[in-house]
Amino acid sequence: MTSPASSRAPAPSRLSLPFNLWNALTIGIALSVALPVIVVLAHLFMPTEGIWQHLASTVLPRYLGNTLFLVVTVGLGTFVIGTGTAWLVVMCRFPGRRLFEWGLLLPLAVPTYVIAYAYTDFLQFAGPVQTWLRETFGWSAGDYLFPDIRSLWGAATLITLVLYPYVYMLARAAFLEQSVCVLDVGRTLGRGPWRLFTSVALPLARPAIVGGVSLALMETLNEFGAVQYFGVDTFTTGIYRTWFGMGEQVAAAQLAACLLAFVIALVLLERASRGKRRYFHTTGRYQHLPEFALHGWRAWAATLACLAPVLLGFLIPSGLLGYLSVQGGDSLFGSAFLGFAGNSLLLASLAAVVAVSLALLLSYGARLHPGKVTRVATRVAAMGYAVPGSVVAVGILIPFVWMDHQINDFMKGQFGVVVGLLLSGSAFILVYAYLVRFLAVSFNAIEASLGKVTPSMDAASRTLGQTAGGTLRKVHTPIMRGSLIAAGILVFVDVMKELPATVILRPFNFDTLAIRAHSLAADERLAEASTSSLAIVAVGILPVILLSIAMRRSRPGSR
Repeated sequence: MTSPASSRAPAPSRLSLPFNLWNALTIGIALSVALPVIVVLAHLFMPTEGIWQHLASTVLPRYLGNTLFLVVTVGLGTFVIGTGTAWLVVMCRFPGRRLFEWGLLLPLAVPTYVIAYAYTDFLQFAGPVQTWLRETFGWSAGDYLFPDIRSLWGAATLITLVLYPYVYMLARAAFLEQSVCVLDVGRTLGRGPWRLFTSVALPLARPAIVGGVSLALMETLNEFGAVQYFGVDTFTTGIYRTWFGMGEQVAAAQLAACLLAFVIALVLLERASRGKRRYFHTTGRYQHLPEFALHGWRAWAATLACLAPVLLGFLIPSGLLGYLSVQGGDSLFGSAFLGFAGNSLLLASLAAVVAVSLALLLSYGARLHPGKVTRVATRVAAMGYAVPGSVVAVGILIPFVWMDHQINDFMKGQFGVVVGLLLSGSAFILVYAYLVRFLAVSFNAIEASLGKVTPSMDAASRTLGQTAGGTLRKVHTPIMRGSLIAAGILVFVDVMKELPATVILRPFNFDTLAIRAHSLAADERLAEASTSSLAIVAVGILPVILLSIAMRRSRPGSR
């Protein structure tokens, strides 16, 4: 049966490895990942020569207002869509349910800037929708009102359609991992599907849902392509304009620190509201989850609720891009795309595997030794997701270029050989940048899942002679398999779409699909950019489907 931690469950055991070794491992990983963030934050102590005061008196209020609007709107939208659809596909039977299990993940494969370009071309004054309205009703300019997609509301809507899968993925994994016992108790007390959802399942899945919403909010704070194209001023566009337009790195770093303050405030607020409540699975009874068969208008309402975000977030923009690709398309389509796709797949796969592995070690190390130092270190490591990709790239380049110069000076002085840019000129620096940016994605998912494993399992494993590594491999990992898969999917798809860090840090002649798509779309060559955009989506579809199926089968007791 699932119960709060207030039942005085035994504290996590320290098992076989000494405290210092686990502590050093956790802190070492955290500091390595947090290095670029530390480099950027070091600029806070440098003088700005009046630039910060100028920003605060002119554009900072607009940055703050627009960013807050996006955070609130996207947070509510992703929570409602992601949590609601996750509950429907896990606990209810209705037409199309099996398709929606993986179909609801598809918008995650569409870059935000691509969906912004597609809808702008579709809904603008000269686009097919408004043209059809004028021709059908004989209207002219000024005779009708039509919502402007290139606005703050339009940006919030499109960002929500792309980011709700973060919440859906983690909420679905949490619902699949829940024990049958507590749900059966709720049903015996006369609670129907709605009350069972709101009073039992939703509170138990709260850590995972909050983790998904936090990821969506951090991605919103980092969004650049869509808001820049729509002319919406946010902290991220301000950072880019200040750093790369005005050349004021110190002021830009201070704006980035404001983003960090946003995320830290959100995390602390949620943890304070949660208090000391914890939820664990205290039984091994994992049977098939009870399902509610929906009939009549309820069944079709559930189908429509799941179809709408897929239609608006994936099918329509993909169809528009497909039409544009057929009409024009990229002249380089062919053998060159095999190289683009291969580079994207290689980077995404490596980053996903390494990020999930490091997040698992960080979460488990913090579980074994939940001290203040370890807790702070893990939070600092996860803060890289709140820093724009280009700022992370600059924070990486500064120390890595310095190390390359030191290596070359040593090799030239000792052996008369110049080895070149071993670190800053290789694909290694790209994978490192992705870890800095997306470690929080896997860490939040794994931490939420690991927190639901009762500490008594650690104690039982110790009495059976298992080491800490053995307990992690034989006990925790099988229980968390669904969340591990979810974390891997999120990192994989995010790396496929990552643009700013890739543009700055990529080695020479090392292009990806995202670079090709953005470079063409930024020049308003949308028909040509549609080919690369569709390739990004196509590459991401198959892993999403296969991993979604594996995630459903990962529930203990399932067949």
